[in-house]
Amino acid sequence: MYCPRKSRCAVLANNREINFMKINQLIVIVAAVVTAGYSFGSNMTMPADAPASYDAECASCHMAYPPGLLVAKSWENVMRNLGKHFGTDASVDAKTQTEITQWLMKNAATRQKYSELAPDNRITKTSWFSRKHDEVRADVWKRAGVKSPANCGACHADAASQLLKSIS
Repeated sequence: MYCPRKSRCAVLANNREINFMKINQLIVIVAAVVTAGYSFGSNMTMPADAPASYDAECASCHMAYPPGLLVAKSWENVMRNLGKHFGTDASVDAKTQTEITQWLMKNAATRQKYSELAPDNRITKTSWFSRKHDEVRADVWKRAGVKSPANCGACHADAASQLLKSIS
C-alpha cells in the first residue's frame, strides 16, 4: 500500500497493533474473571447463617449437607418426613423443625444444575451427583468404610469442611 506520509501510516499501523494487543489483553482478563467467578461460585459452602440446631440435629448423624444441594421442595419433603428419615426416626420438636425447615428452604438450590426435584429426596440420586460419581463402581458404595453414596467423608476426607469443591 502506498502512503505518502510514511510516518503517519507507521503510526496508524502501530496503533492498530497496540489496540489489537489491548483488546486481546482485555479478552484474557475478562475470561479469567468470568472463569474465576464461575469456579468460586461452583464451590458449595455452608451458608454462614446456619442455625445451631442444624448442626446439633442433622450433623449429629451425618454430614451437615449444604442446603444448596437440593431444591426447596425436596428439603420440605425431607423435613416433613423426619419420623421416617431414610430408615431412621430423626424427629425433632416443632420449633426446631420449623427453624431448620425455613433455613433450608431459604438457602435451597436455585442454580439450574441443582434445581431438579431429587428422586426420593436423596442428594445421591440427583443427576449432577450421578454425573460426578459415574466412575465409582457399585461395589465401592457397599464397602464397610463407605456404606453408601451419602457418606461423602469416606472418599472426600475434607468433605465436611470444604464440601466438595469439585461440585462444579
